[in-house]
Amino acid sequence: MIRPRIAIIYHTGYGHTGRQADAVRAGIEQVDGAEALLLSVDDVERHWEDLEAAEAIIFGSPTYMGCVSAAFKAFQEKTSSAVLARGYRWKNKIAAGFTTSGSRSGDKLSTLMQLAIFAAQHGMHWVGLDLPPANCSSTGSEMDMNRLGFWLGAGAQANTDEGPETAPPESDLATARYLGRRVALTTLQFVRGREAMSASFPEALATP
Repeated sequence: MIRPRIAIIYHTGYGHTGRQADAVRAGIEQVDGAEALLLSVDDVERHWEDLEAAEAIIFGSPTYMGCVSAAFKAFQEKTSSAVLARGYRWKNKIAAGFTTSGSRSGDKLSTLMQLAIFAAQHGMHWVGLDLPPANCSSTGSEMDMNRLGFWLGAGAQANTDEGPETAPPESDLATARYLGRRVALTTLQFVRGREAMSASFPEALATP
């Protein structure tokens, strides 16, 4: 039985998105049978084969000026020649995303939409965040998961005068762990379902 590996490829400018990425990894590792691989876009040239071998890829970037960081954008553009030019090497992988900004909104949705479109361009299956928005009523709390109210992926807010030792807050890190766990469970379902189909209906998985 395949033990699926889930890669997290991210960029962090000041360490806050890196802390969020660590939380995503911790969530993956909560699921028995899944393996996490944490990669920085700065090292991607040495890890194209690892990304190709992964069953799922979770993308993470800070939100700068309403979009992904320049370093993450450079990684996205590199995939045109490193991945797409060699065929749909990431086709049918599971995908998800996360982002951090200094303000509560910070146009993070724009970044998550860019990540989802990027995954779609590679023929991947996007997994959103199945948490209801929190902290939106008189009984809500800043300690609630998904306190910022995102569905497309995990959002986090880090005060600009705090380092990654204290920001993002625990509620946002718990949300990131939840996303990692959700992606790991989805990937296990996908991989085991594919194995079952391959055994019973091999013609159904034939490439058209």
